This record gives sequence, C-alpha cells and structure tokens, in this order.
Amino acid sequence: MIASSLKLFAVDVNITAYGAVGNGTKLNTSVIQKAIENCYKGGGGKVIIPSGTFLTGTIVLNDNITLKLEKGAVLLGSTNVNDYKNLDPFVDGLGVSVGWALVVAIDKKNVGIEGEGIIDGQGSKLKAQQILTDTRPESQRWGRRPFLLRVVRCQNVSVTGVTLNYSAAWTSHYFQCKQVSIKNVKIVSRGVAHNDGMDIDGCQDVIIKDCDVISGDDALCFKTTSSKMACKNIVISGLRLKSGQGAIKIGTESMAPFENISISQCYIYDTANGGIKLLSVDGARIHNINISDITMMEVKTPILIRLGARLSVFRKDQDTQQPIGTLENVTIRNVRAKAADNAQLMPPSGILITGIPDHPIKNLTLENVEINLAGGGTDENARQVVPEAIDKYPEVKTFGPLVPAYGIWARHVDGLKLENVKLTLSHNDLRPAFICEDGKNIELNNWDIPKTVDAQAIVRLENVTGADITNNSVYGFAHEFVCVEGNTSGDIHVLKNKLPGISKKVELSADLKTSTVVSD
Repeated sequence: MIASSLKLFAVDVNITAYGAVGNGTKLNTSVIQKAIENCYKGGGGKVIIPSGTFLTGTIVLNDNITLKLEKGAVLLGSTNVNDYKNLDPFVDGLGVSVGWALVVAIDKKNVGIEGEGIIDGQGSKLKAQQILTDTRPESQRWGRRPFLLRVVRCQNVSVTGVTLNYSAAWTSHYFQCKQVSIKNVKIVSRGVAHNDGMDIDGCQDVIIKDCDVISGDDALCFKTTSSKMACKNIVISGLRLKSGQGAIKIGTESMAPFENISISQCYIYDTANGGIKLLSVDGARIHNINISDITMMEVKTPILIRLGARLSVFRKDQDTQQPIGTLENVTIRNVRAKAADNAQLMPPSGILITGIPDHPIKNLTLENVEINLAGGGTDENARQVVPEAIDKYPEVKTFGPLVPAYGIWARHVDGLKLENVKLTLSHNDLRPAFICEDGKNIELNNWDIPKTVDAQAIVRLENVTGADITNNSVYGFAHEFVCVEGNTSGDIHVLKNKLPGISKKVELSADLKTSTVVSD
C-alpha cells in the first residue's frame, strides 16, 4: 500500500540555522547538506527551506527526510555544471550519458518533498553558461546538464504540493522506486531540450494525482531503462498536460515490462506530438493497460501505438540486450480529441497502430473515441506505403511523410476491436477512414463516419483474416464501402451498415474469391 504521507519524525531543522542565506547569490550546497545530515542523525524529520531564494548545487536526501519548501521559498539551481553530482549514471534512449541532478535520493526509505515553494533549475541560464566552455556538439553536451529531481531505488516516497520549474534536462526521474505518491505537483519546464516532466522508470505501487505539467519534452513518461524491474501497479488521475512532445507515453526506453497501469480523467492540450503513445521497442512486455476519460485539444497525432525492435541497452555494465517484446491487452476508452491541423504527418491522421512482421500487437480495444481532423488527403495519399522502420526510434515522424488513412491506420495486429468511433473532418479527405494491413480478428462496430465526396473506399483491408464490420453509419459518397485486397484475406463479414451514398458495398481484388466476404 502506498503511504499518503510520511510518518512524523523526531527533528525539524531550518537551513538558516546552519548558515544558509536566501539572497539568490550565495552558494548554500554544503550548509543545506549539513542540515540534512544532522536531521537524519537526530532521527529524521523535516528540513525546512524558508521564504527566500537559496542557491545550491546537488543536495542528497537521506532516510526519513522530508524537504519542506515554505511559501515564498525558492531552491535555486546553480548555473555551474560543476556544482552537480551524478550518483547513478546511465545512458538515455538517445545514447547520451546522463544522471546529474539538483535534488537526489539514492537507496533511501521514507523520503519526501512538500510545501508551497519552488525548485528552479535555471535551465536556460545553465545551458548558456555551459556552452562557454563545453565545445562538444549539443547532442552530446546536453547530457551533462542536471535533472531537477532524481529518486533512485527508494521506498515510500511522497512529493506533494511543490512547483518544479525550468530543469536543465529531465525535470523529475523516479527509478526503481516502490510506494510512490505524487500529488498536487505543478511543473513548468521549458526552454531547453529534453525537458521531460515526470519520468517513472521501473517503479511499482505508484499514485499520481491532480498534477499540472507544462513541459518542453514528454509530460508524463513511463520508462524501463533496466530490464530488472517492471513498471507496474500504477494509478494516474486528474492530470493537466501540455507538452512539446508526447503528453502520456509508455516507452521509449522499454526493457522491462509495463503492466497493470491505469490512467484516467486527464486533459491534454497544445501538445506538439502524440497525445497518447505506447511504445515497446527494447524488449518490454506492455500489457494490462487501461486508459480512459481523456480529452485532447490541439494535439498532433492523438494516438501512436508501436511494437518494434530497436533493442537498446541503457546500463551496459548491468544489463544485456532483450528479445523482442509484446504489446497486448490494452484498452483505451472515452477519448475526445481535437487534432491539430498542422501535424508531423501531413495531411494529419488520428491514430497509428503498428507492430512488425511476425510480432503483432494483440488484443487492443479502442472504445468510445471521437476525433476531429483537418482532412485534405488525396487519392495518391490513400496509397502511401509506410516504412516498417523495425529498429528505428519510435516516433510519429518515423512513419512519415504520411499514412494512407485519415482516421485509424493499423498494421500487424491480432485482435483489434474498434467500437463506437466517431470521426469528423474540416475538409474533404479521399483517404479511407480505416486501413488494416496484415491483421487478424478485426472488429469495427458502430462507427460514425463523416461526409466525404468521391473517395475510392471508406475501409480498406489488406491481408486481413477474420473481420466483422457491423452497424456503421457512413454519411458521404464513395465508390465502395469496404475494399478487400491481398491473397490471404478471408472470413470478412460486412453486415447491418447504413450506406446511403455508397455505390458498392464490397470490392474484392482480382486474386480473391467471392466467398471471402459475407455481406447482407
């Protein structure tokens, strides 16, 4: 069970009693650390940061220590990279050495941060100062910049009420922790690259509730940078997320499983990449994921689901390459999205789902999904070939420049259920609303498909075995409702659909038999 707050401890200390000066210019690292160690030796308690601006480098929390930032308190990160320590080095998904941080807890129990104050990393100023002496390319140099908060292999962690601002890299990274509670936290972290908001990396028994994240990079990101501990038993609710990349992401770093994760009642807005991204590319098993009651406004590409085979290793002295993972038993329901008109793939598409040959995504359900899209696709766009990109970094743009369906495009899937999907378009789109390539056991039920004019097909199935397409309503005019292609297609049922403007219900490619499809 996750503790909602830390127990009462024996000693509370104020850092000013140890000589800390809150003028924003004196470096207080040693005196803050002394206050923490004396509090720990006294049995633990709260180390109080009072009103004022306290400049510091790396400070390390100990067992039974809560850092309390009172109203008006600012713990201000130094702009000198040499004032920071890396107590748990590792390599990120781009192959860069990282791990330096401002506030750190390693292998501790009962640690917390609370209060109405602010931790500010001065990311842009630190970067400007760093590049005066660090002449490496930016792709290598950024990893030397500190995270704002790192909590590593800790048990019973509570972060409540505080504001985390302007990290020089990831804002908060929780690695292989158990019993974690993050509530009413506000993050504003933009201005330099890699400003993730929350990174939950191989953690278990986690609650995140009622937080507000504005991040330059991924807002809420689950990772497993080690194969030794899964991300599991996690409950997320009530988040507001704005991101320069992905709002809710599982992966990219994905060596150990992600399982038993529930995410609900989140509002995503002004996000420059994916709204929801589920990505197993380094061997992870992603399963038993439930995402529900999500609203998205002005989000580029609302959903990306990817099973791939990049197979990176991030702690090379501790880990070995994993076999290709799995992605199964995922349910996403009650999603309303206004997709951005200007997206990574143009013209935009709503949902991309793709495994790789012989490794399909299994048992994926999308239910009660409504997406508004710009439209604008052409006949030529409808035949776009999408790269497999089996071992590539799993990003929306990896599959560009566009995909051939405007609503949902799926490839290498087995057990895909699409129930109560409503699509709306601002402009005519000649691409199909749905395409499946290399699929088994596909269900399309109760779709509401908008008016389009002169499209070739509304649905296209390529090498699909077993499909039920029933009770769908199509309001536009097209040459055919369902186009079936590929010599392995079969056992397709097209029944009880409302098609007043469709010239032909089903069109079969020349190499298929009429018995391939059952229709009314």
